[in-house]
Amino acid sequence: MTPYQYCVDKTEQSGSSFTSSFRFLSKDRRQAMTVLYAFCREVDDVVDECSDADVARTTLNWWRNEVAAVFGGQPTHPVCQTLIPVVKRFNLPQEHLLEIIDGMEMDLDQPRYADFKSLQLYCYRVASVVGLLSAEIFGYTDRETLKYAHDLGIAFQLTNIIRDVGEDARRNRIYLPMDEMQQFGVTAADILNSRETENFQKLMAFQIERAQRFYQQALDHLPAADRKAQRVGLIMAAIYRAVLDEVVSSGCHVLKERVSLTSRYKLWLAFKAWLTN
Repeated sequence: MTPYQYCVDKTEQSGSSFTSSFRFLSKDRRQAMTVLYAFCREVDDVVDECSDADVARTTLNWWRNEVAAVFGGQPTHPVCQTLIPVVKRFNLPQEHLLEIIDGMEMDLDQPRYADFKSLQLYCYRVASVVGLLSAEIFGYTDRETLKYAHDLGIAFQLTNIIRDVGEDARRNRIYLPMDEMQQFGVTAADILNSRETENFQKLMAFQIERAQRFYQQALDHLPAADRKAQRVGLIMAAIYRAVLDEVVSSGCHVLKERVSLTSRYKLWLAFKAWLTN
């Protein structure tokens, strides 16, 4: 198996909504996004699949060394080996790749977030940075596009958090800001024990409204000159907004259910977004 085929397999195994949009890219950009996504999956899996926090932390440090080797050495992991031509071709900053690892490490240290400001740092590291790297791969002419990529990443991660409240709680993680939980009269015990109260529904409505604001804010930042180059990001936005809409239309029972879209529906959304942007 070649290093690139390893990245393809890793990406396909994820079943992520992101991958539905990759087929609309040119070959070199599709390969670059596949490699970037495989990198994100690898470091995310370190935290999700390792039960020993110290081992996970050591493994993340190993990945930091691998990233350093991408920019001046000989990485040993197939993902990092394939990253070498990608970072050169698209001028991807080393610090962004390291920030993704920093974001994953936050899951080892911080199972709760006091307020949205602290949560936003997490969202920036695990999602906005990926958006900024993706914008480099897609191409842009106006730096305002980077604001679009930043805010779209926040919107994506907020959507993930909303969709996965119950799943995260079963891992003893609560990403909803604690001050907002207190504001709406929702306790950590309510979430950890899947108690879907009226107050919980109000809290989730508040979270959903904020995610929708970030989607709109992102689209408002995207310059017309870069809209065509960033069409794949707009496809991703269409799919993720559909996930958020499905959460709402299904009654927001996120403590016990996890909303997902069929592959056929995601492909239809992708084609629709491609044709209209």
